[in-house]
Amino acid sequence: MSEHDDSEEAFAEETLIQAIENQLEADSPPAAKATFNKLTLVGYEREEVLQLMALVLAHEIGAMLRDDRAFDMDWYEQALRALPELPSED
Repeated sequence: MSEHDDSEEAFAEETLIQAIENQLEADSPPAAKATFNKLTLVGYEREEVLQLMALVLAHEIGAMLRDDRAFDMDWYEQALRALPELPSED
């Protein structure tokens, strides 16, 4: 992996985490804040929770692009609520 790939990956992760922080601030979807609170309560650090939530968001964005479809909010909220279990690659 080149240095350029590393910086692109770091930028993508920062962008996803920023999106999660925006969802938490806006309390939209409500599952975002509920999930954040649940995972924090059971001992996850803030950064860990944001990364887990960003992985779920990345998974859904990848599926959107792959399947050429709209964002599936129902799936996204269910996947958030399932954390810390990550979605399977299906």
